[in-house]
Amino acid sequence: MAFAHLQIYDRRERWLVGCADAFLGAWAVVSRRPPLREAGAPTRILLLRLERIGDLLMTLEAINRVRVRAPGALLHLVVGSWNASLARILPDVDSYETLDASWLARTEGQTALALARRAWSWRKRAFDLALNFEPDIRSNTLLGLSGAPRRVGFASGGGGGLLTTALPYVPELHTAINALRIVDAALPSPTEAAHVEWPVRLSIPEEARREANRLLGGPIPGRLLVGVHPSAGRAIKQWHLNRFGQVAARLASDFGATVVLTGTREDRPLVDAVVASLSADVPRLDLAGPLDLSVFAAVLQQLRLLVTCDSGPMHLAAAVGTPVVGLFGPADPRRWGPLTPRARVLAANLWCRPCNRVRRPPLRCAGRVPDCLDGISADAVCRAAADLLRDPAP
Repeated sequence: MAFAHLQIYDRRERWLVGCADAFLGAWAVVSRRPPLREAGAPTRILLLRLERIGDLLMTLEAINRVRVRAPGALLHLVVGSWNASLARILPDVDSYETLDASWLARTEGQTALALARRAWSWRKRAFDLALNFEPDIRSNTLLGLSGAPRRVGFASGGGGGLLTTALPYVPELHTAINALRIVDAALPSPTEAAHVEWPVRLSIPEEARREANRLLGGPIPGRLLVGVHPSAGRAIKQWHLNRFGQVAARLASDFGATVVLTGTREDRPLVDAVVASLSADVPRLDLAGPLDLSVFAAVLQQLRLLVTCDSGPMHLAAAVGTPVVGLFGPADPRRWGPLTPRARVLAANLWCRPCNRVRRPPLRCAGRVPDCLDGISADAVCRAAADLLRDPAP
């Protein structure tokens, strides 16, 4: 197979990236110059994590490891604007900026020229080390333009020639482990290995806690809050909305739970469909709408449980210590599962899953709930939720 080193499913895209990769690699060799700054302990480190909420959360352990191994360095994090409120509260980061890449933004992102200009401007900050936690030729190109004399990332999405250290992405490992491999390659330690138990817990500001208390009506003794986040963010990862309603009604009936419905402004139709399936006697709080991510995290922390598809809120709940029932379709939970011991991951047992074709799903799965999610019953979700609700908190 041509360009077999690239982990890109679509053959045409793999060819395009492979040809671009060959050109960029040759250009990097021809244009390479000796570093102006001598190698040593880095003092200014650039970190790229441009993808979605869950991707940043699965990188928290790696960012913490950078801080531990370079305690005196300035850490500058670049994220999509959707993650700005999370980046703002990360204790290991000294500064951050937002960059909305067009291939990741759900609205219009910045043009390639604007992205290149921004990356070129990083040269003024004289970074000694730049790390890219996502395997992508486009973000590796940004790293190549940054001027950092040491650039570490993954080669398996293309652009490896623009890096000074290019690692293969290991798809059998969790995203968090792969992120740690980047740190270990850039800042090796003879006493630590690339291992993670649970992620670094997210620290929530007090003002966010106060706002969450207001939204939830304050602490009420004996009240059990169970979250239902019906949106998966992508149609191919979406479970049946009426089954979310069935689960919510059962948990309210069996455990006396108050159902907390969450979602963004864009998720309003999905949440409304779940609400419409509930009888009037099901206690509920509808919090779907524009919420700052730090406030959303504070809301999730007060829940006894969250039921959701494979989504950013699933990872956010795990990062604040809330038990999770995660419903997985095409994506592999070994690679993207919630990093918490108090999780139940459900997936249908089909020969074709996990196909991991989230961005370009098979045609036979388009326009409907795919078989890998259709095979998850409301009863199975209720049983998983009941196990966690009956399990005393550690």
